[in-house]
Amino acid sequence: MKKYLLLFAAISILLSACNSQKKTTSLNEQPYLVILSLDGFRWDYTDSVSTPNFDKMAQIGVKAKSMQASFPTKTFPNHYAIATGLYPNNNGLVNNTFIDTDRNLMYSIGNRKAVYDGEFYKGEPIWNTAEKQGVKAATFYWVGSEAPIQNMRPSIWKPYQEDLPFEQRIDTVISWLQRPEKNRPHLIMWYMHEPDGLGHQYGPFSKEVNAEVQYLDSLVGVFMHKLDQIAVGKKVNVIVVSDHGMGRVYQNKQVFLSKILNPEWTSTIVGSNPVYNIKATEGAMDSILYVLNTTQGVTGYKTSEIPERLHYGTSPRTLDIVAVADSSFSLFNTAKRAYKGNGTHGYDNKNTDMDAIFYAYGPAFKKGYTQNRFINVSLYPLFCKILRLKEAPNDGNLKDLEKMLK
Repeated sequence: MKKYLLLFAAISILLSACNSQKKTTSLNEQPYLVILSLDGFRWDYTDSVSTPNFDKMAQIGVKAKSMQASFPTKTFPNHYAIATGLYPNNNGLVNNTFIDTDRNLMYSIGNRKAVYDGEFYKGEPIWNTAEKQGVKAATFYWVGSEAPIQNMRPSIWKPYQEDLPFEQRIDTVISWLQRPEKNRPHLIMWYMHEPDGLGHQYGPFSKEVNAEVQYLDSLVGVFMHKLDQIAVGKKVNVIVVSDHGMGRVYQNKQVFLSKILNPEWTSTIVGSNPVYNIKATEGAMDSILYVLNTTQGVTGYKTSEIPERLHYGTSPRTLDIVAVADSSFSLFNTAKRAYKGNGTHGYDNKNTDMDAIFYAYGPAFKKGYTQNRFINVSLYPLFCKILRLKEAPNDGNLKDLEKMLK
């Protein structure tokens, strides 16, 4: 009997040691984080059509009621806000099109030379934070990742090629996660450019957008299934977000700056519907503001007096005045810039039509948890928490989101 008791004790000690070793190994293992952005995916699109895969993510993980975009609610400023945790005023990308006043150089999203110029970008994107701390990162069309920011890029990155099929992007991401450990990224950020384009053309909740939302839902399901089939699949934390929402616009609600402002009052007008940055000539500031704020459908702010809630206006790149259309209105510099689309974004971020999506699941997240509305700059500290990285300076607040974590 004594012999059996000693044997039992020895086995118990051995099992305890194995479990302890297993737990230690798990704690020491570098986590995985895969972040997908669906451009222009408004927060409530999933309420209008059947989206079983988004619903599944909410069941097995976390869904936010909505995620507030930063102002201006444009694509490049917000993708880079998500990456850096800095408001556009602080991350350098104050609009989709702007002037770097220090170098007198124009940035625009269609100018590949500018997009590749690291001097336009401020702050530290999460892929740099990861790489600096020994975590391999990969990006697939994420804003900023094509440029050498802080003289570095992620270990894996791709120059933008919009016509690459979404299905091929899924397969590429899965293949990255199947690389040998020494070459395998533990942070992946990737991007799909819809339903933004269809939202602009046909408007939110149009049949075309609804069909695209269902298609994107099916692609999310394909990705989830393929991820589940690979060796590291169960270890991967997945986040699906968008950069902004989409608002309905009307052809009879258009304002043209060239028709309401005296050309002698401005030296520079730069931006795109529905938000522009204006450099006033000497003595013309009050005249510009008066005209803007007495014109139906548009609001003008002196950048030094812009509402604090917008976190905007202290960067020299915002110039003297920001003009933004009111909801459902369009704002253009000249009539030549007008278009016949039915949707846009860029408005004041108090407009909930501009809100984005947030879904997440994986070993770091609670199951079936609903997150209250939060601002997108708080994602950067969340990324750092999941990946066990020390944060660079940022405007986010992890306290907004830590309750969603296990």
